[in-house]
Amino acid sequence: MALRTLIAGKSLRAAPIGVRGLQTFSLPDLSYDYGDLEPAISADIMQLHHQKHHQTYITNYNKALEQLDAAIAKGDASTAVKLQSAIKFNGGGHVNHSIFWKNLAPVRAGGGEPPKGSLGSAINNTFGSLEALIQKMNAEGAGVQGSGWVWLALDKELKRLAVETTANQDPLVTKGPLVPLLGIDVWEHAYYLQYKNVRPDYLKNIWKVMNWKYASEVYEKELA
Repeated sequence: MALRTLIAGKSLRAAPIGVRGLQTFSLPDLSYDYGDLEPAISADIMQLHHQKHHQTYITNYNKALEQLDAAIAKGDASTAVKLQSAIKFNGGGHVNHSIFWKNLAPVRAGGGEPPKGSLGSAINNTFGSLEALIQKMNAEGAGVQGSGWVWLALDKELKRLAVETTANQDPLVTKGPLVPLLGIDVWEHAYYLQYKNVRPDYLKNIWKVMNWKYASEVYEKELA
């Protein structure tokens, strides 16, 4: 049975609390145990990343939303505007990590198996091969200055694949009509305990547990 957090809930499901029925967000369960992604990602990293880092984003996101609700109720526009950066950062952290966990799968559950079907064909048509895509994403991810994410996205308007990076916890939606298919966290907290400061090694190994089945499902749903 997969390890569960003390706070149950789906990845982006909100639970109503408080007198005004304000919606708050909770930490998503994982479909695998923390040690199931080893040796690509250690159990220690997974537990810390999920229970501490992701939970902190959720806690701060909920706090900012509560403060925003109170500010709006009082007609305090200045405070409402001031809170937007905290909402974007912590809300983005929640959105991004909720996608990230689904992008990973143990090898025994198909992690690392190449994409098939329409997504596999689209990758070949756009990038030349899966290997070329991986090289591009690894290069883009290694080149992110400071902290951020590298994404394989579907451009909904152009109906084609794209590789994008986002800074800090900015969600991909801030860059246009892009649907995240795969996201790789390149913040140091995602790899430092295991890979130290060698981000390229982390990027090379994470593909061994990449959940292409999930990416394919999202791709096909968005194009249906």
